[in-house]
Order: sequence, then C-alpha cells, then structure tokens
Amino acid sequence: MQPRRRHRARSLALAAFLGIAAGAAHADTGHTAQSELAAFPPAAPGQVRRIILLPKEADEDALRVGVIVGRTMLVDCNRHVFSARIEERTAEGWGYPYYVVTEVGAPASTGMACPPGSETMQFVRSSDEPLIRYNSRLPLVIYAPADVEVRYRIWRAGHETVAR
Repeated sequence: MQPRRRHRARSLALAAFLGIAAGAAHADTGHTAQSELAAFPPAAPGQVRRIILLPKEADEDALRVGVIVGRTMLVDCNRHVFSARIEERTAEGWGYPYYVVTEVGAPASTGMACPPGSETMQFVRSSDEPLIRYNSRLPLVIYAPADVEVRYRIWRAGHETVAR
C-alpha cells in the first residue's frame, strides 16, 4: 500500500473507531437530545413541549414518575385546585408515549372567609396527577399550555408484603 493510502486508511479506521466509541459513551448516558426528540411532534400553537430526562436507576420497575401540572397564582387562604386532563398519546411511526395536558379549567376553591390581605403567590395543582412508568432510556415528553407549569416527583415502591 502506498504511504498516502495507508495514512488515509488509518485515518478512516480511527474516525470509525472514534465514532463507535463516542456512540458507546453516548449510549451510557441514555439520552440524545436531538435524535430522541425527533420522534415527537412539535408543540402545537399555544403549547410548550416540556422534557424530563430521568437518570438510570438499578430497579426502574419499582419507580414511577408523578406528573404535576399547575399554575403559580395569587390565592387567599382557601384550598385551590383546577381541572386538567393529562392524556397519553403515541408518537406516530415510533411507538413512544408522550403526554398532552388538555381541558384546563378555571380554578375552584373552598368557601372559607379569609382575613383581608391573606393573599399569597402559591402553586395551584391540577386534580389529575398520574403516575407514569419510569423509563430512563427515553425522555418523558409533556405538551402543556404555555401558562401551565409542569413539575414531577419520583415515587419509589417499598418492599413487597404478603397479604393474609
């Protein structure tokens, strides 16, 4: 082989090796920002796409993600809540689940008499808070109206107990 061709062959082999090594290192993280999100549709007008990247866990079957949607609002001493639905949908051609916040209603509250000046800014939750399967290999994608905040909690199962 001529020196130029040998150098080119080594360069191609090195590039291929680095590409494979980078792919393997990338696979360890479990997330590729753009390639994984390409499976999901863009946000509809008036909506925002929220993305939750979950870290890899040893026993993901014992975990759930509690999705909480709400708004930060000026409220009095009453208990406040609003209605919203979180629907599961499937990315066409990919089979990946994603979630859409729909039917966001007006806030409702209890009817206690509150002292004047008791208003504070608080996060008001939706009444629908689903528990979603924990999966660190895919991003958790949630579409919500722009004025709705998305929060989440990780729930862990305790030890199994035999019923008697």
